[in-house]
Amino acid sequence: MDHFEVFGLPRRLGIDAAELQRKFYELSRRGHPDFHQGALPERQAEILEASARLNAAYRALRDPIGRIEYLVRLEEGRDTREGATVKPKAPPELLEEMFEIQESLQEAQSSSQPGGLEAGARATLAAHRERLLARHQKEEHRLRGPLSEAWDSGGAAERADVITAFKEALAARAYLRTVIDDIDEALGEVREGYVSHRRH
Repeated sequence: MDHFEVFGLPRRLGIDAAELQRKFYELSRRGHPDFHQGALPERQAEILEASARLNAAYRALRDPIGRIEYLVRLEEGRDTREGATVKPKAPPELLEEMFEIQESLQEAQSSSQPGGLEAGARATLAAHRERLLARHQKEEHRLRGPLSEAWDSGGAAERADVITAFKEALAARAYLRTVIDDIDEALGEVREGYVSHRRH
């Protein structure tokens, strides 16, 4: 049973978040292990497994980007457990641009003084970061908007192309996030409580 089936949903990306949450709470109450303590051990094990499956399904489907990542793995027949990912490759034109930014980053770090980066290098990196954040936001919009709509309205033939487009946009987004993280670190502006998307 996949995560969509757990909630009785088709493989669509346009999910009402409030309705998903309501259904999650309803199913959680109905199948909570505390209400089945008198059941036979085999039945208790089944209930625990169903509860874990429900929690995993909700975690994957409540976030629009997580939902897309899960759908791609599901459609490709890859392992759909959390954390079971194949790192997609970023588009070549993006890699070329990121290579230039990484060079700027290395230059800025090698010429930094004990007090930190010099003002010109700091301004250059901050400008790179703003441009990359805008591109990252554009990829997120593309994933959540046009591509998700294309998936939900398309037939089988179109959906194969949408999966390819999803993979490219997810790869670009991940790569952009990594470089943004590198710049944040160089600028000493890593946000508190922020989870980095590092390559290691």
